[in-house]
Amino acid sequence: MDSTAATALPDLWDRLLGTQPDPDLWVVLATLVAALAIVVPHTLWRVSRNAITIAHEGGHGLVALVTGRTLTGIRLHSDTSGLTVSRGKPHGLGMILTAAAGYTAPPLLGLGGAALLGAGRITLLLWLATALLVVMLVMIRNAYGALTVVLTGGTFLLVSWLTGPQVQAAFAYAVVWFLLLGGVRPAFELQAKRSQGGAGDSDADQLSRLTHAPAVLWLFLFHAVSLCSLIGGGRWLLEV
Repeated sequence: MDSTAATALPDLWDRLLGTQPDPDLWVVLATLVAALAIVVPHTLWRVSRNAITIAHEGGHGLVALVTGRTLTGIRLHSDTSGLTVSRGKPHGLGMILTAAAGYTAPPLLGLGGAALLGAGRITLLLWLATALLVVMLVMIRNAYGALTVVLTGGTFLLVSWLTGPQVQAAFAYAVVWFLLLGGVRPAFELQAKRSQGGAGDSDADQLSRLTHAPAVLWLFLFHAVSLCSLIGGGRWLLEV
């Protein structure tokens, strides 16, 4: 038994840190089309946006911890809204970075995922995503949020352990395309709400109060990050 464990651990480590072959170009394009199909139509977006909310609130939570704030909890709601609560100074760089992390997290995660896929690290991407979801689950404070994260993390875990390299590659590319494309739409939705006089306490408005810079400037930042991530990440994904 000891020799089996000693053999299995290096194999597992090699699998995690090793590279996997790139999928065929048609797989990359098919996953792009699939991601567009669940981001563009409003009816499907109302459901799939939950995954973007997980990344959004996870971004708030992660940056809060990194900047030394105390993360109290995260709530995810069935209307695809969310709330991340942290304690610390109500002003300063840590609070600004925490507030700015929400809308920028999904596209930046997509960009990071595209970089890993471009380097052939498909298994590493799937396992990192699973680990982040497990960590986030600890901070979830409502039943719907816990269910959403468990289902998402369970999907990553099942794909990682029970499917072959081709299925894993297709799944990983679909997820990264979804983050890149789905990371663009929320900023436009926020812009539309603000133009109609809504979303008065949005992340952009909170950042405006924290920095005394116009909310439209922060909205421009959200657009710039998401669109640049899509362009850069898309180039990496298509270089197969």
